[in-house]
Amino acid sequence: MPEQKTNKENFFALLPLLIFVLLFLGTGILSKDFSKMPLSVAVITASAVALMMNRKESLAKKVDIFCRGAGHPNIILMCLIFILAGAFAGVAKEMGAVESTVNLGLSILPENLLMPGLFIIGCFISLSMGTSMGTVVALAPIGVGIAQQTDISMALAMATVIGGAMFGDNLSVISDTTIAAVRTQNTKMNDKFKVNFFIVLPGAIITAIILAAITAGNHGAISGSHTYEWVKILPYVAVLISALAGVNVLVVLLGGTIFAGIVGFTYGSYDFSGFLQTVAKGVASMEDLAIISLLIGGTVELIHYNGGIQYLLHFITSKIKSRKGAEFGIAGLVSVVDVATANNTISIVITGPLAKEIADQYGIDARKSASLLDMFSSVWQGIVPYGGQFLAAAGLASISPVSMMPYSFYPVLMGICGVIAILIHYPRNKKETAAAKNAALNKNIN
Repeated sequence: MPEQKTNKENFFALLPLLIFVLLFLGTGILSKDFSKMPLSVAVITASAVALMMNRKESLAKKVDIFCRGAGHPNIILMCLIFILAGAFAGVAKEMGAVESTVNLGLSILPENLLMPGLFIIGCFISLSMGTSMGTVVALAPIGVGIAQQTDISMALAMATVIGGAMFGDNLSVISDTTIAAVRTQNTKMNDKFKVNFFIVLPGAIITAIILAAITAGNHGAISGSHTYEWVKILPYVAVLISALAGVNVLVVLLGGTIFAGIVGFTYGSYDFSGFLQTVAKGVASMEDLAIISLLIGGTVELIHYNGGIQYLLHFITSKIKSRKGAEFGIAGLVSVVDVATANNTISIVITGPLAKEIADQYGIDARKSASLLDMFSSVWQGIVPYGGQFLAAAGLASISPVSMMPYSFYPVLMGICGVIAILIHYPRNKKETAAAKNAALNKNIN
């Protein structure tokens, strides 16, 4: 980030952010459709307001500040990862990886464990694909079929699909939320995964148990054959293993795209020209998110320059008396923004820089702060009925999004696990403890 920033706190510098939230949330409430206001339009409006503020500076200088914020290495790298993740997801899906993964799960599911099985399949697919929306679109038709052929509630089936989708959205090494959380907190993907995984694992296990218990007496069975090819699942497995092994995420995604392409050629899913077209479509699917990230990066930099971030930091930290309070502050901050925007990736991009400053000030391990950002944004994304995941599932099942809310077991349990992790300082490690002691010492000295 550029070095020249005001040290003054300025509440009015937050006006672009407030306008962004009001535009998106207000339009959704008034129209009863939260897809009416495109995020890109809301961000462009906020960016324009940010450029018009602070008349003491010339427009040329403000544009320069905006461009330096948008062009920060973390933002650019994030965009590169988004683009490669889109390419990999597109190529893998086109050659049948999603279908084979779904069918593999369905072929081994006992009839009395359909809902726990659907949840577990959703967890694996979302962990592999890195997209909750993609998982919902892929699994919702399966969930509809299960509900239609059994006496299981359609709302329960769709909420189960969303729960599994949010598991991977929170954890996947190619998820845009994970990428954003890791980049803004300056930590490693595999380190964040390990910390985050052990926090939410109890929630996933309890969710599976609850689903098994409430559907134990259902009647009916799933008909039809479920064919799959093991080799088509291998690109997902390879990406997951190599990323957890610490291989650079750019190399992981590029290698995964090539691997999936080779499998696609072998099975005749596409020729070379078709492969290139599929890559292009995958990249295009992430362009909007990349552009939004650039615009937010520039807008946040102007807000920072004008004193808005300093105001927020002081306001939040003035209420914080301990590292535990700081962690709750990070969780609360990203939760509020996600409820307002109904987009967990954007909420992380917006609050990430501020969360990083809070984490540094209170000695919170970057792996923990990244996990908190990712977890609590995913919690609310899996609960609010106007989120994209709810709207997609409700549309495919022809039910009301609100009807699914009582069955949002995993998102709620993920939030509970996150709160417990904060209360008991889990996971504990020497590095975090030492950093917290140093931060406390420095705070007392100041």
